[in-house]
Amino acid sequence: MLKVENLTKVYKVGTFGGRTLKAVDAVSFEVPQGEVVSLIGESGSGKSTIGKMILGLIPMTSGTITVDGVPVRAGREYYRTVQGVFQDPFSCYNPVFKADRVFQLIKDSYYPSVSDKEWAERVHVAIEDVRLNPREVLGKFPHQLSGGQLQRLLIARALLLDLKLLIADEITSMLDASTRIDVLNLLAELKTRGLSVLYVTHDLSLGHYLAERTVVLRSGTIVEMGLTHKVFDGPLHPYTRQLLSSVPRLHAPWEDAAAVETCLYHERGGKGGLYEAEPGHFVACAQLDDCQGEPS
Repeated sequence: MLKVENLTKVYKVGTFGGRTLKAVDAVSFEVPQGEVVSLIGESGSGKSTIGKMILGLIPMTSGTITVDGVPVRAGREYYRTVQGVFQDPFSCYNPVFKADRVFQLIKDSYYPSVSDKEWAERVHVAIEDVRLNPREVLGKFPHQLSGGQLQRLLIARALLLDLKLLIADEITSMLDASTRIDVLNLLAELKTRGLSVLYVTHDLSLGHYLAERTVVLRSGTIVEMGLTHKVFDGPLHPYTRQLLSSVPRLHAPWEDAAAVETCLYHERGGKGGLYEAEPGHFVACAQLDDCQGEPS
């Protein structure tokens, strides 16, 4: 399905663009068909930048992105199979138009020959697929609907296309707890139909709940990735351990892992690489500046 190889994004910054900022640095990972992969990291780690490059919204500096072996080429045919849903659902709607206008735009662009009656039937099915009642949401302006309803309408819009891959960028961060679980359960249901999802989030608990695989990003670089249960049950990189320790637990005292900087695989590591510590579990060296070893 989705394959990202050595993806890099460099911005020119400073007066007259005299300096550069590497927002994403040689990132490689895959999203298999019918799986959810969580891309986890703090704000500014490069998560959303990666999502935007996959969607063709911003150009990559170097590297490759392919979907079913076909390189990303932003355009109508690409967006027929790859769609994105973003953090703020209200920003995706024009407040002067009714919310269901997003469905008409899909029809005008991709299915102009479909009759109005057939299209209305398709829209009703898509809305019901995202657990909404068409009578309660159609014909309403965005301000008349909740954030959760608007977010699910955007997913319904994507389902009207021949969708293979969904980039879900912080789609639950502005929703209340009950609605958040509804949206996550919807994504879990959609993956059973073969849909692949890249779930971009800073919330570890939600990533753990939803994803088969986890990619941990720090300062534009992958520090750990693998099967979700292996990453969460046995974190190897100091940054991953620090992230996990920052999640409050009611039954245990808060532990501070900020001072832990030993790398379990320093002697086996190599500068700039990911190494398979166990089957299905990869980790980067925590001491990249000093590490001179070779990968095992």
